[in-house]
Amino acid sequence: MTVPRDARGTDIDAVADPRRAEARSTADFRAGDPRPVPEARVVPEARIVPEATVARLATYLRALSSLAERGISTVSSEELSGAAGVNSALLRKDLSFLGSYGIRGVGYEVTTLTEQISRTLGLTVHRAVALIGVGNLGQALAGYAGFASRGFRVEALVDADPNRVGTTIRGLVVGDIADLASIVAEHEITIAVLAVPAAAAQEVCDRLVDAGVTSILNFAPTVVSVPAHVDMRKVDLAAELQILSFHETRKAAAALAEAASS
Repeated sequence: MTVPRDARGTDIDAVADPRRAEARSTADFRAGDPRPVPEARVVPEARIVPEATVARLATYLRALSSLAERGISTVSSEELSGAAGVNSALLRKDLSFLGSYGIRGVGYEVTTLTEQISRTLGLTVHRAVALIGVGNLGQALAGYAGFASRGFRVEALVDADPNRVGTTIRGLVVGDIADLASIVAEHEITIAVLAVPAAAAQEVCDRLVDAGVTSILNFAPTVVSVPAHVDMRKVDLAAELQILSFHETRKAAAALAEAASS
């Protein structure tokens, strides 16, 4: 097969259509082309990854970590999608945003794919996080080992309660909310976790933004507003339980209907 290439030997058509790159590279290899078949093609950094895909990448990364711990070096799209709870077509589409198409007949190399996803999610560098509010929920979050294992280190604990300020939790001295700006600057914090009462959430959020924080994970049971340049993710545990309650009600109604018809 004759492949059109430029002066540097680059496959012109494959650049235009990355899906043809894998098939063509395989054909070249079989035809005697000494160059190896690429395992993955790196896409330009400017390519936009959809928000929904970003959320699923974190799930894929968790599944890959589990596979690595079990000593598994390669995984098929069907196996990985099953571990992540999605269908294989969606997984392949998501990974195409990374330029990762796997190896035909082999699947994905666990280590390589883990590195690709980590790089896409910005986890190749450790990020300092401030935890605002050290009540029951805040203290539980401060002790969560999953932060460190995923590239995040809790550098600062902050609270407004005089009885908590100055105490030590998980090896960190709780700072005063009055010193928030200096704490953020000292630890170069750009991500904060908000675990404060609903009534205080907006005020604390505003102070975080003024201090230079640009990403906030909100556990407060309320909606807060942030400027366009700040990214906000909300975790509402009560709302999630309410959703589960809805499903339980629906299942109970279905069981009653089935019993009545039998």
